[in-house]
Amino acid sequence: MIEKTILANLISNEEFVRRALPFIKKEYFQDVTQQLLFNKISNYITKYNTNPTVEILTIEIDKDETIGETHFQQYNELLDELKFEKQNIDWLLDSTEEWCKEQAVYNAIMKSIHIIDGKEKQLDKGSIPDILSEALGVSFDEHIGHDFLDDYEARYEFYHKVENRIPFDIELLNTITKGGLPSKTLNVILAGTGVGKTLAMCHMAAANMMLGYNVLYITLEMAEERIAERIDANLLNVPLDHLEGLTKEKFETKVDGIRKKTVGKLVIKEYPTALCGVGHFRHLVNELSLKKNFQPSIIYVDYLNICASSRMKMSGSVNSYTYIKAIAEELRGFAVQKNVPVVTATQLNRTGYVNSDPGLEDTSESFGLPATADLMFALITTDELEQLDQIEVKQLKNRYYDVSKNRKFVIGVDRTKMRLYDVEQSAQHDIIDDKPVFDNSDFGEALKNRERLTRLFT
Repeated sequence: MIEKTILANLISNEEFVRRALPFIKKEYFQDVTQQLLFNKISNYITKYNTNPTVEILTIEIDKDETIGETHFQQYNELLDELKFEKQNIDWLLDSTEEWCKEQAVYNAIMKSIHIIDGKEKQLDKGSIPDILSEALGVSFDEHIGHDFLDDYEARYEFYHKVENRIPFDIELLNTITKGGLPSKTLNVILAGTGVGKTLAMCHMAAANMMLGYNVLYITLEMAEERIAERIDANLLNVPLDHLEGLTKEKFETKVDGIRKKTVGKLVIKEYPTALCGVGHFRHLVNELSLKKNFQPSIIYVDYLNICASSRMKMSGSVNSYTYIKAIAEELRGFAVQKNVPVVTATQLNRTGYVNSDPGLEDTSESFGLPATADLMFALITTDELEQLDQIEVKQLKNRYYDVSKNRKFVIGVDRTKMRLYDVEQSAQHDIIDDKPVFDNSDFGEALKNRERLTRLFT
C-alpha cells in the first residue's frame, strides 16, 4: 500500500520529508492508526527538525495516555510492518502527489454529500464547487519564493515580458491601464444610480467583442434581453428607443454586418438578484466550455453588491463589510482561477451621492472592496457635464499605473446609443488632474491653505 510506503519514507528519507511533508494531510489517511502515526511523525519533525526513529515513535505512543490498548497494539503492529527500501525519489514524489490528489477529491466528495444531506451546518450547497475545485487543485508546489540575488534573470525576463491585456477603445482608459486590463484581476466601476455603470460595462463588452475577444456578461440586475438591447443600440448604431421600429430584415442585415466584422463572441447570462455567486459563475463557464466550446477572455458581473457569497450566508451575525469583502475576494479568486480580467461595479454610499468628488471612502457597504480591487474608478456626472454629453472619470485605486497621473478626465457619452467615446483634447483642459493624491485629503487642504497665506504675506 502506498500509505505504508509514505509513512516509512517519512521516518527514514530526509529528502522525501523535506519535499513532500508540507503537502500531506492527516485526513488523507483513511485508517485511524495511520492517522495517529502520521501525527506523531509530523509533530516530531516540526518540533525537532529531524526524522524520528522507530524507537522514538514507540516511546511517544507509550507516553500518550489518550490511546487505548487496542490502538496501542495496532500502532506497534503498523510500525513493525513499515519497511524502508530506497526508492527513486521522483517516482516516490509523483506517486505521493497522485495519492494526495485522489484522497483530497474523495474527502471533498464525502464532505459535499454531508452538505447535501444537511449534516454540515456551517456551509451551504453554494460552497460545493469551491470545495471540489480546491481538491482538484492539490499539487506539490515546490516553489518557496524568489531569491533576490540568485533569481535576477527571471526577474529581468519578467520586466521585459509583454503582458496580455484586454484593451479599451477609449484612449485615456488604455493610458491609465498601460494598454488594457491584465488577466487575473478585479476591476471595479463606482457610480451612483443612473450615472452609467451598466452603460459603461455594456459599451466595454461590445468593444471587446468587436476587437475579437470572447466576452461573458453576467447580469443580476437586468434581464438578459435588456442588456442585449443596450448592446444592440451600441453596435447597430440605432438609438435605444428606435430598435423596436426596425423591420426583421433590417435587423438581420445589421447583425450579419457585425458578424462579418469580428470573430469575437458575446454571451449574456441572467441570474436572480442576491441568490447567485462565484460558484454559479464557475459552473456557467464550465458549461459554456463543454456545450458551446466558448472560453471567455473577459467577464463582466453586473454588479458586485447583488451577488451572493459562496462562502458565507448573509445573516444577522454577518455584517455588510465582511460579506461584500468576501464577494470581492471570491470574484478576484475567480478571475485568477479562470485567468481572465473580471469587471464589475458598485454603488456610492449616501455621502457619495451628494459628493461631486467621491473617493474610496464613498464606496457603498464595505471598504473591504477597494482593498481587494486592482483597479477602481468613479464615474461622475453633473448638470454641466450632461449638457456637454460627457462623464467624468476619477481614478481611485490603480495597481497598473501611477494614480496621481491623469487622476481625472472626461469621456464622451451617447446615452441614446449606449456609447462612450474619446473627446477632443481641448475638453480635458481644467479637468485632467495630475496632482498628488494627498492634495485632496485634509492634509492637502491644509497645505494649500498654508501656500495661499504664504503668497499673501510675501
